[in-house]
Amino acid sequence: MNILFLCTGNSCRSQMAEGWGRALAPSGYHVYSAGVEAHGLNPLAVEVMNEAGIDISTHSSQIVDELSGIPWDIVVTVCDSARERCPYLPGAHRLIHHSFDDPPRLAAGLPHEDVLVIYRRVRDEIKEFVQELINETQHGQNA
Repeated sequence: MNILFLCTGNSCRSQMAEGWGRALAPSGYHVYSAGVEAHGLNPLAVEVMNEAGIDISTHSSQIVDELSGIPWDIVVTVCDSARERCPYLPGAHRLIHHSFDDPPRLAAGLPHEDVLVIYRRVRDEIKEFVQELINETQHGQNA
């Protein structure tokens, strides 16, 4: 099972989704993230994921073209911009869209503790979504 989480810049939301996917998925699942652009890894995403026991500090921000050749089973766009700009990905895969708030946009100009509240909320929403997705796919494979 190959799952791709796609966002605009592959810096925050898709990185968190990849981290949760790798932590929560059973063996046989391969979880990736990419962007339609590469903006670099967001240090606050790394910080809040680390608080949850997930180390994404070694992830790299990459564009989806760098993952060509992988036969995707599921492609999840995690922001509206990625859905609108999603490149053609060959193969028969399920495309899911679930837009999460953009922590850097919401947190602009706020004190650090308020910023962390936003990042933690989005982190937890992504965890819940990823867990539901994995549960659903496992149920479908066992049916």
